[in-house]
Amino acid sequence: MVASLTTLGVAATVAAVTLLVLGTWSRPRARPYPPYGYAGWALLLAGELLLFRALEPVPTYFTPIAWTGYLLAVDAAVFALRGRSRLCSTPREFAWMAFCSVPLWLLFEAYNWRLQNWMYVGMPEPLWEQALGSTWAFATIIPALLETADLVAALGWFEKASARGWRFFLRQRRVVMWVGAAFLAVPLLVPVRWAAYLFALVWLGFALLLEPVNYARGHDSLLRDLEQNHGQRLYALFCAGLICGLLWEFWNYWAGARWVYIFPIFQKVKMFEMPLLGYLGFPPFAVECFALWSVAWGEMRRLRGEPQMRQGTASAVPEGGQKKVGFSP
Repeated sequence: MVASLTTLGVAATVAAVTLLVLGTWSRPRARPYPPYGYAGWALLLAGELLLFRALEPVPTYFTPIAWTGYLLAVDAAVFALRGRSRLCSTPREFAWMAFCSVPLWLLFEAYNWRLQNWMYVGMPEPLWEQALGSTWAFATIIPALLETADLVAALGWFEKASARGWRFFLRQRRVVMWVGAAFLAVPLLVPVRWAAYLFALVWLGFALLLEPVNYARGHDSLLRDLEQNHGQRLYALFCAGLICGLLWEFWNYWAGARWVYIFPIFQKVKMFEMPLLGYLGFPPFAVECFALWSVAWGEMRRLRGEPQMRQGTASAVPEGGQKKVGFSP
């Protein structure tokens, strides 16, 4: 069973990457594929080769090495398809995203101290090496999800996805916020023996808590997208979560320093280190990371006096500006 599920995981991962590569090379390009994208592919291939030759420090730092190469390759693909990308067009925003990704992920690590859903093995003994590898890896989490969502959108996937023109009035947004707050509070308040079963609430809670804030504060908001009958960004995030989830677990499985899951259910049926049903958590996790990043970046823009969306409306037109289309700037 374990061997067959590992084979299934490898096949699913290869299929996902193949779809992205074929989609990128088959669509019309706005610009040539930039050199740093090839550098990303070279880093990925060199990392894989040195990993399987067990040449340190690559096995220990394989996860951040692989994701750095992936980010370069995917951002280059977005740039080639759209003529703009996060790294090329707004490098300061990209750097801030990578910086914020570390403390934002540490929120989930803080929950894990109580819920004990995963642990790390094979970590280097010097604390500074642990800190280096962890910080580097955590800095790639939110960029990986949003860059992948950019690529999914640039490929035209879910381009015509609709959302039935939902309306989110103040009372409804408050209900969503309170539900999110409850989801985040319950795992901290119940006895520890029950808390380990409740991490799914954490994967949903921040999105429910913060999306109404993003809407009200004029930040990028999925609620506003749904009001405008635009479903592409939501579905692209779901898809990006699943793709990144496969890649996280695939690369983690072979890495020297890696995480293993220790939550008390579904442990008998695993694909790589992740229990099979756990993959259902990656799509909402992508939405959660989007909501967290939208708050962080939106508030930074406010501090700098940059325009926001008009508050309390379904318009996606910035104050004094033109509508921003898609994910990338």
